Amino acid sequence: MKETESSQSNIGAATSVTTPDTSAALNVEEYASTPAAPDRHRTGFPKQGGQSLSYWLQQVRCDPLLDHRTTKDLPKEADTVIIGSGISGTLIAKHHLETWPTKSVVVLEAREFCSGATGRNAGHCKPDQWRHYGKFEKAYGTEQAIKIMNNEAATWKALVAYVKENNVDCDLWVGETLDVPLDDEVAELAREVFGRYKEAGGKVDHITVTQDPAAAEEKSRIKGAKACYAWQASTLQPWKLTAHIMRENLKKGLNLQTYTTAHSITPSSSSSSSASVASKNWTIHTSRGPISTPTIIHATNAYSAALLPSLLRGLITPKPHICTRVIPPRSHSGSAALKNSYGVLLPDGGLFSINPRCTADGNVLFGGSNPGQKRLDKWVEGQEDSGVCVDDGLAGGVESVEVQGVMECVRGLFGRSLGGGEMLEGKGMGEGMGKGERGAGRRSHGELEWDYWAE
Repeated sequence: MKETESSQSNIGAATSVTTPDTSAALNVEEYASTPAAPDRHRTGFPKQGGQSLSYWLQQVRCDPLLDHRTTKDLPKEADTVIIGSGISGTLIAKHHLETWPTKSVVVLEAREFCSGATGRNAGHCKPDQWRHYGKFEKAYGTEQAIKIMNNEAATWKALVAYVKENNVDCDLWVGETLDVPLDDEVAELAREVFGRYKEAGGKVDHITVTQDPAAAEEKSRIKGAKACYAWQASTLQPWKLTAHIMRENLKKGLNLQTYTTAHSITPSSSSSSSASVASKNWTIHTSRGPISTPTIIHATNAYSAALLPSLLRGLITPKPHICTRVIPPRSHSGSAALKNSYGVLLPDGGLFSINPRCTADGNVLFGGSNPGQKRLDKWVEGQEDSGVCVDDGLAGGVESVEVQGVMECVRGLFGRSLGGGEMLEGKGMGEGMGKGERGAGRRSHGELEWDYWAE
């Protein structure tokens, strides 16, 4: 095994894993990743006008939680203030309320509830069960790498249990996810990493491995498949899941304030007007006035460096990605619809993720980092001064060359591999790949990424 060369900062991470005779890589986090130049800072606050509505947000336009404010006025103080109302901020609030039920908690959200990363991803809940083992082994050693894999499995099981036990309406699907390499070198690397993980004592009994290309193609329905790795995973509607948890938080006394942008944070020595609140250490200056607190939790994803400048040094940077929604034609609907989620593994760490929405509307979501990603990255590099890096309004429009390049890769690869161009273009009105704009942000190891959606 060897490491790929990279000038990227690797705080708490490792570079990709390859074999000695090839540059093929399994880690999508490094695909097309280019660190920002030291003198150029990628950051900014959430866009306040013109942002796109993701596929998930389109489905909940009548939900009053979108613009919820627990109190008309912003509280002057709180024991804890959480900035960001996505799944991270919402879960942190849940556990905070369970641990310290008497302490006051305020959640600030710059725009609609859960309108950032969580409300704009491809809807996967897929525990990594082997693919990143080599990377984590290099970074943390064998024992810790196995623990990370086990933790992913335990987290997935806990999430599924929570959804079922609480009857959460979030389009949960549970079934086989398939990792399918489409390149001989990637297939060989996958075999090697899987073997190393198994030999190290990693749990693999629940993973079905198909190494024969013909059998892999039949199982996955992907033409040109070189192998197939199958295990249990899920997809879901992330906004609905987060909204369910937030409603429970509100019942326990949490104060949610949407459309309240945190602009800056300063030390505060002012005394508290409430005996129940500890001496204040910080003042958060928002678009609706200040709020003081001894404890601030940043759950701000790609926007983190706007409030924490120390993160500008290559630790957290926004990175654009594109997710494409396809309405399957009749030839790929009903009993012929896709029944699995996928990770299609490409050379150099590139990846297509596929979410078939099996328990919902059947729309197929294509995400990941496909070969068109590098062109999009290069374009963003040239637009940094204009704030494009945090512009989830899809600057340049869905017709831009950069966006179309990624979409064309979806057409090209999956038009060939999943039944021809009919899969993406359709034959009648309402079928195939439409046009639209979406936006999203999600986190990868070493940097934070924006996912623009294109329908």
